Amino acid sequence: MKIKYILFDLDGTLLPMDQDVFTKAYFKLLCQKAAPYGYEPKKLIDTVWAGTAAMVKNDGRVTNETAFWEKFSEVYGSEKLADKSIFDDFYANEFSGAKDSCGFNEKAAQTVHALKKAGYTTVLATNPIFPSTATQARIRWVGLEPSDFLFCTSYENISHCKPNPEYYKDILKRLDAKAEECLMVGNDVSEDMIANTLGFNVFLLTDCMINKENKDISIYPNGGFDELNKYIKSME
Repeated sequence: MKIKYILFDLDGTLLPMDQDVFTKAYFKLLCQKAAPYGYEPKKLIDTVWAGTAAMVKNDGRVTNETAFWEKFSEVYGSEKLADKSIFDDFYANEFSGAKDSCGFNEKAAQTVHALKKAGYTTVLATNPIFPSTATQARIRWVGLEPSDFLFCTSYENISHCKPNPEYYKDILKRLDAKAEECLMVGNDVSEDMIANTLGFNVFLLTDCMINKENKDISIYPNGGFDELNKYIKSME
């Protein structure tokens, strides 16, 4: 079946990064923003991780956004939900400082533009643990615009997370597509290549590869953007 849709992961795929370096920079900025409002750094970081875990465990009953803020209110009390606007403002402004902790590969934007020109529909299939504002910021760090994608997953519009296969099923429903019509491109062997179990075509981008379980990657088409483009050509 011909490929119609190409799904891209963001962090470590379109946007080169060392996850640990980025996370450290991100949390530093977040804590600086929240400190004047009485948020102690360690507790805040622990709460963000707890909220992230709640999103990863989300079974689809609520959006990931709701799952996160439910956990946040468990820790700080429901009255602190009024501070959500502070964090929204952070992602719209100070979060941009984390760009310096990321790399840049001009081939990422070039590839997306070329694929669109060739008639493919592109989707940003990033793990939806960030607000859309943060996702849109990171897309622009790549040299792209949110409009370059049919849609972008974020914590507001999805109710599952990678590596849960239900995340990919959510995308198929939104596209009204079959898995065989889709190619998932990502750098995380566990989170992105799992789409293959649903029938997705997959490509493992190895520039910033994450392979925590040391799986055999030879079973997946893999390489950099040059190899990705050759692989897509071979499927036409």
